[in-house]
Amino acid sequence: MESARLSLRAPLERGRLGLIGLLLGLALLAWLITDTRMQGMDAGPGTDLGGLGFYLSAWVVMMAAMMFPSIVPMVTVYAGLQNRRREVGKSAPSGAVAFFVSGYLLVWTAAGLIAFGLFELGQAASSDVLSWDRGGPYLAGGVILVAAVYQLMPLKDACLARCRDPLGFVIGNWRDGRIGALRLGTLHGAWCVGCCWALMAVLFALGVMSVGWMILVAALIAIEKLLPWKAVANHGIAVFLVFLGLAVAFAPRDIPGLVAPNSPAAMRAMDSMGHQPGPKGQQPGSMGTKKNMER
Repeated sequence: MESARLSLRAPLERGRLGLIGLLLGLALLAWLITDTRMQGMDAGPGTDLGGLGFYLSAWVVMMAAMMFPSIVPMVTVYAGLQNRRREVGKSAPSGAVAFFVSGYLLVWTAAGLIAFGLFELGQAASSDVLSWDRGGPYLAGGVILVAAVYQLMPLKDACLARCRDPLGFVIGNWRDGRIGALRLGTLHGAWCVGCCWALMAVLFALGVMSVGWMILVAALIAIEKLLPWKAVANHGIAVFLVFLGLAVAFAPRDIPGLVAPNSPAAMRAMDSMGHQPGPKGQQPGSMGTKKNMER
C-alpha cells in the first residue's frame, strides 16, 4: 500500500513542479513581450495610454508578467485538489486549471478597463494647475501616499488574508466543473484587485509604460503575498511608499529611473508613440494630440 502511495505521489509532484515551471515560464515570456512593446515609451508620470486596443492587449500581457509569480501557490493548491479528486474517483474535468487562471485574468482585464476610463476622465478634466512644473509632482506623490495608507487599512488586510491562504480560500469557495473553476478564478481575481489596486495606482503615478517601475510594483506584490511575515512585509512596503511618495512630490529629479514629463526623454517617448508635444502647462504626462498606437 505504501509503495502504491509513493508511486502516485511521484507523478503528482512532477505535475506540480511542471505547473510552477509553466506559470513562471509564461510570466517570463510576458515580461519579454512587455519589454519589447514598451521600449522607449516611458514618458513619466501620467504617460498617455494610447488607443484602447493597444492598451488592453498590453495590460493583459503585463498582468500575466506581474501577477503569475504571485499566484503560483493558489494555482498549485487548486491543481493539487483537482488531482486528489481524480485519485478518489471524483469528477475533475481537464482544463479546469486553465479556466481558473482565465477567470483571474478576466477580472484584472475588467480592472484595467476601469483604470483606462478613470485615466481618460482625469486627462479630460485636468487643468494647468496639474502640469508637472506646478502641481504634477504633488499629485503623483499624493497617489503614492494614498497607497501607503491603504497598506495599513482593514480592507487591505482582509483582501491580503485571502490571497495568503490558498488552501482555505480554495476549499472554502470550491465549485465543481469548469464553470466552477472559472468562478473560483474570478473570485480570487476580485480579492487580488482589492489587495493590489493601490499598488497599481502607484505604477500609473510613476509611469505605466516603464518596465522598471512594473518590476518594482510586481516585486512589492510578491513580497506581501509570498513572504511568511505578513505584518513585516505589509508595513515595510507602507514605509517604503511613504518615502517614495515624498521623494516624488518634493525631489522628483533625484529619483533614479523617473522620467519627468516634458523632459527630453519624455519627448522622445512621445515621438515613438506618434504624439505631438502639447502646450506648456499640461497635466503630468499629457501627450497633446492623441493617435491610436498600432504597436
